[in-house]
Amino acid sequence: MHSSDRDRVVLAALVFAVLFSQVLLYPGVATLVETLGADAGTSAFAATALDASMWFLVAEFAAYVAFVGVWGVASDVTGRRRSFIVAGALTGAVGYAALAAVPTIGAVPFEGVLLLRVFQGAMTIGAFSLTMTMLMDLEGGHGRNMGAAGIAIGLGAALGAPAGGQLTELSPIAPLVVAASLLVCVGALVSLVGDRTPDDRRTARALVEGVRGRPTVLVPYAFGFVDRLTAGFFALVGTLYFQDTFGIGAGTTGLLLACFFGPFALLQYPMGALSDRIGRTVPIVVGSVCYGVGILAVGAVPSVPTAAVAMVGVGVLGALVAPATMALVTDLADESERGTAMAGFNLAGSVGFLGGFLLGGIVAGSYGYELAFIVVGGLEIAIAVVTVPIFLRLSVGRTDRFQTGDHGDA
Repeated sequence: MHSSDRDRVVLAALVFAVLFSQVLLYPGVATLVETLGADAGTSAFAATALDASMWFLVAEFAAYVAFVGVWGVASDVTGRRRSFIVAGALTGAVGYAALAAVPTIGAVPFEGVLLLRVFQGAMTIGAFSLTMTMLMDLEGGHGRNMGAAGIAIGLGAALGAPAGGQLTELSPIAPLVVAASLLVCVGALVSLVGDRTPDDRRTARALVEGVRGRPTVLVPYAFGFVDRLTAGFFALVGTLYFQDTFGIGAGTTGLLLACFFGPFALLQYPMGALSDRIGRTVPIVVGSVCYGVGILAVGAVPSVPTAAVAMVGVGVLGALVAPATMALVTDLADESERGTAMAGFNLAGSVGFLGGFLLGGIVAGSYGYELAFIVVGGLEIAIAVVTVPIFLRLSVGRTDRFQTGDHGDA
């Protein structure tokens, strides 16, 4: 096996572990926050189970937004990825372990729990974003490399959801303990991969200005924002929607989420390779329109079996869009700015997750689940329609620059 192929497998496994640990908490989030002390009588953030769950998820992604750029710029400036990944993974593990200890301590207010969640998120995003950046540094095709990242993300979510549901039924804090253990493994195993950071060194100011000087990178950022918004929506509102509408528990909810993340994961690599051959326009634009329609369908199904079928369809369409969008970031970024560029993409994605939690939670809580699905599905369709002229102007689908395997060949 070529060293790049081996490193692609290892890095994808590490991305998988970080996402798996994150998603473990989602199916049983309502039970978890109750165990961690969410009480309407003592905290304004826990007026209802939906509110407490929403703020628990929001705290992590607010930290992602605040710190992902710091990790990316620091990596590009110093020319190091591995040491930062180790630091982020191990301190993130400490954050998960501290949360798991809260019920034992018994005197931590829910606001304190949210602060621990912020710390854990701030550390974990470093391991996640920079591992993806190490994949960007590999040779072999941007679509293939981001397809490997995508299949890892999808598998982490697909397996994390049902595993998290089953762990929650054993113990509400079990997902936290497993998450901490996995991040320790990430910190240890990243040493198996060589650092391929480009030799060109630039100041933090020059890096940020360089990315800002490429406005076209805002196109994949915009799609990343909306795509992650839909993921955040399903993680919170979709979970509660399935449970309230169909009267199912955390275990079955995890399986329904897996119906999306299964095909979403398994098709990422071939869809990424496809975008290397045909360009990014069709997978991103056409795929996003169909993806939005699929979200609308999930909100209209009458039963658990039909919901499962709809989730599978949405997963297939998501797999078409995601790797092409991430590959477009690599296409557009200078090789010396990859850490910063990927940080920007993950920043947009984290804001999207926050938007999914907040927008979905507020709309569902105030106006019902049906309108929430319409709003989120409509946004996915709208971003595709609005950006059609931009894609046509760039001729992304027909230009060699966006179809080559490596930036240097563009």
